[in-house]
Amino acid sequence: MRKHIKNAVKKENELEEGEHQFVGMQIGNVALENRLILAPMAGVTDLPFRLLCKEQGCGLLCMEMVSAKAIQYNNKNTKELLKINAKERPVSLQLFGSDPEIMSRIVAQIEELPFDILDINMGCPVPKVVKNGEGSALMQRPDLVKKIVSGVVKAVNKPVTVKIRKGFDETSINAVEIAKIVEDCGAAALAVHGRTREQYYSGEADWDIIRQVKEAVKIPVIGNGDVTSPRAARRMLEETNCDGVMIGRAARGNPWLFAQVNYFLETGKELPKPTCGQRKKMILRHAALLLQYKGEYTGIREMRKHVAWYTAGMPHSAKIRQACNEIEDMEGLEKLLERV
Repeated sequence: MRKHIKNAVKKENELEEGEHQFVGMQIGNVALENRLILAPMAGVTDLPFRLLCKEQGCGLLCMEMVSAKAIQYNNKNTKELLKINAKERPVSLQLFGSDPEIMSRIVAQIEELPFDILDINMGCPVPKVVKNGEGSALMQRPDLVKKIVSGVVKAVNKPVTVKIRKGFDETSINAVEIAKIVEDCGAAALAVHGRTREQYYSGEADWDIIRQVKEAVKIPVIGNGDVTSPRAARRMLEETNCDGVMIGRAARGNPWLFAQVNYFLETGKELPKPTCGQRKKMILRHAALLLQYKGEYTGIREMRKHVAWYTAGMPHSAKIRQACNEIEDMEGLEKLLERV
């Protein structure tokens, strides 16, 4: 176990710029080396996973969303979510909440943390978040959106961005309206997921709404939804004219996707998919980082879902998924991978 942790830490400290990069983008005073952005995903985009995506050429890493109220009440778990490693920057810290005063006060309180961009979540579809009037529920309250964004922009000196959806449901498609409000309030950029809240992550993302938003505002617009391959990333850029591409679920178990997209956009050629051996090596590195930052008990249990994502499509993947749920330490993971 110690050997893998040592190697993972060594690799972490040797992060270098990828060989294949394409034109970057600017968000406020933050320059990104390319236009690929890791979407914030609860339970996924923690520090270890972000480091792996950075190594593969991701231009901007987004942290797991954090509750403004949880920070206010000094929630222990929230402190872990706020950890940032200098090697992963630039990093976007995503905050969610519905009280303008609390949001403004908290961003001023945490501004000294080493994040580069402050993102406001107005797209999360999870019921417990929406019931509190937070996340995508804010799409129904343009007046409240204005208060929150303007207050946060005034309270922090770092660039403020906002992540929204197409609308709350098909009867209230208002992404363009919200985008204009966000721009008028001083936001530096905007990410648009081409689905409504009621769609969650089902069906196809509507890229045309991303194009409409791009045409309606002057600030950078980041497209999100259904970017699962290098060709899909290029299509989104061409069809919507968006400034950046946000990749979410397709990166789970596949941090190589960022290198593949960068290379394709630069050369028009596709990199080979990772071999079984490369997948196993990445699994061990990912696990070692998780154990380093979260300890063996928590780290190995959180790794179980990642193993399932990494091995999807591999021979006997169903058996691997079943077996990984019984793994309790690094040795068990190593033995499992030896049988793959």
